[in-house]
Amino acid sequence: MIALATRLLGRLPIGWLQLTHRRGRFLAAILGVGFANLLVFMQLGFMGALTSTVGLPYAALDADILIQAPDANTLTDGSPLPRQRMLDALAVPGVAAAAPVLMGKLEWRSADGSARSLDVMGVDPRLPSLRALKGRRDVLTLPGAAFIDRATRNVPPEIFDALDAGTPQRFEFQGRTLTLHGSFTIGGSFSGDGWLVMSDQSLVSLFPNRSLRAPNIILVRATPGQDVAALAARINAALPGLDAVARPIATALARDQAFQTTQRPVGIIFGMGVLMGALVGIIIVYQVLSSDVADHLREYATMKAMGYRQGFFLGIIMEQAVVLASLGFIPGSLMAYGLYALLTAVTGIDVLMPPERLLGVFLGTVVMCVASGALATRRLARADPAELF
Repeated sequence: MIALATRLLGRLPIGWLQLTHRRGRFLAAILGVGFANLLVFMQLGFMGALTSTVGLPYAALDADILIQAPDANTLTDGSPLPRQRMLDALAVPGVAAAAPVLMGKLEWRSADGSARSLDVMGVDPRLPSLRALKGRRDVLTLPGAAFIDRATRNVPPEIFDALDAGTPQRFEFQGRTLTLHGSFTIGGSFSGDGWLVMSDQSLVSLFPNRSLRAPNIILVRATPGQDVAALAARINAALPGLDAVARPIATALARDQAFQTTQRPVGIIFGMGVLMGALVGIIIVYQVLSSDVADHLREYATMKAMGYRQGFFLGIIMEQAVVLASLGFIPGSLMAYGLYALLTAVTGIDVLMPPERLLGVFLGTVVMCVASGALATRRLARADPAELF
């Protein structure tokens, strides 16, 4: 191994030999870099889970364009819209269909006392709204009929078994009975455990302050072959006043994700966590490399007196930095994989490890360690061999 490193470096692998000379310190340094990696991986995993869960309901919508109030930052907030805006959109050439959707939120308590926070969509059963409801919308015309998200957290499996067997399930909310007739799949988020879909009539009966004349969003489907962005611009030109804005679904999703990650506290916390993980790694590696420089300062001074230039010593420290980055990345990434799987199983939210995240964190770790190494060589650059002896 030393012979191979000598060929690659054109010299003895001095950095490697110095790191491994004190194995306890070497192991501690690797674990420190791995811990910093783990911190970064976890924060990036949380951030990725946040953005992916934001996109789940958008993917379920049977629409190309979303009309919302101008003050809407997410799919579920924003002021109600006049239902007339649906008719305004339908009058625009290129629009194939439009459907109003009301939004709500309810707490579902089971007989065992456990509670689930459900986001609720109230849809017009006569109009397409969710892709998963194709062929089943007529069921929602029954009073109190609803479909539940199969990915809802902490729902007893026997409820879905009964629904699969064709047995409706009933539960009470605010003195009214809701009957589950089937399921679909969207998935929970950081703000809710799952989704419930019912008719707009049923939603208004549950939330008396809501009105069929004031939906939260309007879904628009374009005719085949339409440029969705251009169609959204034409709809905006046709909408009177300043109470509604039309956006392609992809644009609305991007705005929602940006809002969640840069303006909501949870997104800001995850972003700060990434910075803190990188800072921890820089401090750990700097301490290790600066200690190594201090321990061998006399030897380095002797070599400086013999004519070795600063670049030679910088190469040794960079060698150590790359070794620590590479070996520290392995335990950090393995621990992250394990914790990702655990979080997915416990929360029901997919925390995934895309290949680009692995590559990005590895390259960031190398940069972090190299930066620490560059800082650690400053003392050596200022050292005068005559003074040291």
